[in-house]
Amino acid sequence: MTVPAAVTITPVCVADLLADGERMPVYVHVIDHPEARVLVDTGLTRLHPAVADLDPRLRPLNEQNFDLAGIDIVVNTHLHFDHCGGNHLFAGRPIYVQRRELDDARNEHDYTIREWVDAPGVKYLPVDGERELLPGLRLVPAPGHTPGTQIVVVETGARPVVVGGDVAVWSGELDDPRTEGQLLVRALEPELVWLAHQHDPWRPRSG
Repeated sequence: MTVPAAVTITPVCVADLLADGERMPVYVHVIDHPEARVLVDTGLTRLHPAVADLDPRLRPLNEQNFDLAGIDIVVNTHLHFDHCGGNHLFAGRPIYVQRRELDDARNEHDYTIREWVDAPGVKYLPVDGERELLPGLRLVPAPGHTPGTQIVVVETGARPVVVGGDVAVWSGELDDPRTEGQLLVRALEPELVWLAHQHDPWRPRSG
């Protein structure tokens, strides 16, 4: 099913981290769909000793000119700290995550910052496999970065647009896909792929 062309995807930078000596952005993505406003990942809102070595510089959603109340649905691509640290801002609203990811985040040692995963009032709706969230917008498991990673596939026209989180940490990984999730993304033949740690979306090479 294809949704109307009125669907838009907006990246919002919420932090940057120090990785391999360079600053790496952290983006979340807002999907404006005719039936709901969806936020993919929530970034982080505070510092934590466990990630001090990454020297986070924060621009959390609650300190930007961002309409928190206007978000109807939250999707976590996965539950690493830089993707779920703002979940508490959306307490009481549905947060969709793969069940495998939620189980791992709660049980695996050194997986994430658990108190950010289960912050007060956070309400998860675990997903088992693929699920259509809204007409033309579906959640698709894309294992690789973590076993429970999922992507959001938006059918906006002839070719889909993907909001991929960390399915690839940098764009070059999609040029030479290795993981199950990366191979799945390429098989979708997307128009473009938004990633959490890249300023610009990945696009397939022409020719």
